[in-house]
Amino acid sequence: MEMARTMILARQFEETLADLVRQQGKIHGMMILATGQEAVGSGVCAALSANDILITNHRSHHHLLARGADPKALMAEIFGKRTGCNKGKSGTLHLAVPEVNALCTTTVVGGGPPIAVGAAFAQQYENREAVTVCFLGDGSTGEGSVHEAFNLAGLWRLPVLFVCENNKYAAAQSYREHTPVDSLAARGAAYGMPGESIDGNDALAVFEATRRARARALAGEGPTLIECLTYRWRGHGETDHQLYQPADEIAAWKKKCPIDRLVNTLREAGALGDADLEAMRATAAEAVADAVRFAEESPWPEPQEALDDVWVA
Repeated sequence: MEMARTMILARQFEETLADLVRQQGKIHGMMILATGQEAVGSGVCAALSANDILITNHRSHHHLLARGADPKALMAEIFGKRTGCNKGKSGTLHLAVPEVNALCTTTVVGGGPPIAVGAAFAQQYENREAVTVCFLGDGSTGEGSVHEAFNLAGLWRLPVLFVCENNKYAAAQSYREHTPVDSLAARGAAYGMPGESIDGNDALAVFEATRRARARALAGEGPTLIECLTYRWRGHGETDHQLYQPADEIAAWKKKCPIDRLVNTLREAGALGDADLEAMRATAAEAVADAVRFAEESPWPEPQEALDDVWVA
């Protein structure tokens, strides 16, 4: 039920952003959404403890909301307002929510895994009962930084989970145009870690795979590579017209909607009725509307605040 709630919230949040970004002067900068991939963020985060660390990438909204980030603080940050979770300095592409242990969002392709390895090393060194989860896209797996991070994580048996959201496209390049192998999960063996390929539109399957990998990591058995097979309904960014994605392919994947899938599973189990579902949707819509109102009414940062919170060695 909690996974369904966070998936519905993430969908409402991003559909609202898609509308807002088309309004002149409302939100500045690039907008990258993960509509259709909500089961990954919700499934993973449902299996984590409060002490676990999250390192994410540019499609981070559903990860952060599933982790428990405040929609108001996220929305205000996306608007660039002082009341945002990063005081208006990060916008949508560099979000960090330390209060839920989401340490950073990086738009550097392949930039997250080395940071995750550092966080996991600290957890191991200090004997913490916690793991680090790193979300990455299929396109990032061709980066040298990812190879180096995988190699070191395997060598030192670090408590890190690499969760690859294989949404079939790296920007405008299809999977077959940038990767020569059928399974990214198969690459795990080269680094001494198990690799598991799962249906990324099945929140329960994502939850179970994460739960197993987390238990391995806490037992000192090292990292795991989880490949979540999913699909990006929208373009790389909201200015992308998706001319490279076949219309019938998009339509076919929309029929595999991860939210509908989990809702149907809950219905069949007798855990969710029509009234429950409508209440979830209404609560999500209200939360997002409140977040937009909060962001619109919040002040802009003062220019001199650009120098606040800057660390110098």
